[in-house]
Amino acid sequence: MDNAIIELNNITKKFDGETVLDDITLSVKKNEFVTLLGPSGCGKTTTLRIIGGFETPDEGDVFFDGHLINDVPPFKRQLNTVFQKYSLFPHMNVFENIAFGLRIKKMDERLITSKVEKMLELFNLKNYGKRRIDQLSGGQQQRIAIARALVNEPKVLLLDEPLGALDLKLRKEMQQELKAMQKQIGITFI
Repeated sequence: MDNAIIELNNITKKFDGETVLDDITLSVKKNEFVTLLGPSGCGKTTTLRIIGGFETPDEGDVFFDGHLINDVPPFKRQLNTVFQKYSLFPHMNVFENIAFGLRIKKMDERLITSKVEKMLELFNLKNYGKRRIDQLSGGQQQRIAIARALVNEPKVLLLDEPLGALDLKLRKEMQQELKAMQKQIGITFI
């Protein structure tokens, strides 16, 4: 499909003989905000894990920007994932959590500082850099997890039930924030 950044063609995935995804075809355009809806156990997380490279389809092909990526490991894909459990490092402060991926890439310290400060500002957490993770609310922790994923400048951000751990009021607020953020950043959110 023209302008598609992610394409799933005839994806089938089974676990212990049980079919979880059955001949799924999906195309996601660049800069689109796509939500996968369905009941628990219908294959939403499995679909995201296949796009992210954490699972391999039993049948079918996954394309990223027109290139077949079935055998490309997650760390070589131009996407990042935020899971329901944010996987923040409790021994690191907010700044270091966001900077983690940049440090792994051995980026220059000045560039790391600049990128992290930009993320803190984007997420309205400018004065939170030195705070410990256990000093943050659930919504703040979610923002840090998303900032950590976005600071690496992926082309696609995968969000696996990012609002599931939040109360209803905060969930509705964060839905709007995510949509506004996606428009501002201009990347694909799934």
